[in-house]
Amino acid sequence: MAGISNSEFLNKVIPYGFDVATLGGYSLDVPTIEASKRIVERGRKEFDFPLDEIFSHIENEVASIKEVHKDVKVSANVRATTPQPIIEAGKIKYLDIVEINCHCRQEEIIAIGCGQELLKRQDLENFISQVVDNVDCEVSVKIRANIEGLDTLEIAKQIESAGADYLHVDAMKKGVFDADYDLVKEICDNTEIRVIGNNSMNCEDNIKKMIEAGVYGFSMARSVISGNLDFNISQF
Repeated sequence: MAGISNSEFLNKVIPYGFDVATLGGYSLDVPTIEASKRIVERGRKEFDFPLDEIFSHIENEVASIKEVHKDVKVSANVRATTPQPIIEAGKIKYLDIVEINCHCRQEEIIAIGCGQELLKRQDLENFISQVVDNVDCEVSVKIRANIEGLDTLEIAKQIESAGADYLHVDAMKKGVFDADYDLVKEICDNTEIRVIGNNSMNCEDNIKKMIEAGVYGFSMARSVISGNLDFNISQF
């Protein structure tokens, strides 16, 4: 959740049963930072750090979590127009997972070919493999499902072929106010990558459906942020 998933927030919610905590999303290069500024100007809460501060900020945030929760993996969701800034982020001390943001749908991010627009790049597999081959941590790729004109399963296969460790799927489907569990199952049945299911993880029944679809894990933020988490996630 942009502007909310910082170390202060994550340190408070990790004890509820989370074994991975994701910071961000963060913009890492000039085009994405400028886009973030425009998002802030229209009133949306967003991480907005200058280029000469962003990497040290992430490093401090990671350390703040690790000081309190040594056994929890820390991930940082990041976006950039080229692989190199993501590679730099992937070398941050104590960071366990760098997550490539192929998910954001804010118009300012899409306009510069970032976020979910990255999924349309002909060199998507090469973009991801450059990160995988040059970082000191695991690599996750977060995608938005069911984007018009794109085959989500084929994209999942490209991400697996690129060597990513995790595929984080926001299983949105237009006109449906629940996760697309059938698509998640199709991805899990046809790839070996560790799939993290996201979308509508706000009650025990939906989490069970996501697990039954075959995911390695699930992610949630809205229920935690809203204070409506009325069940123990550690049971799953």
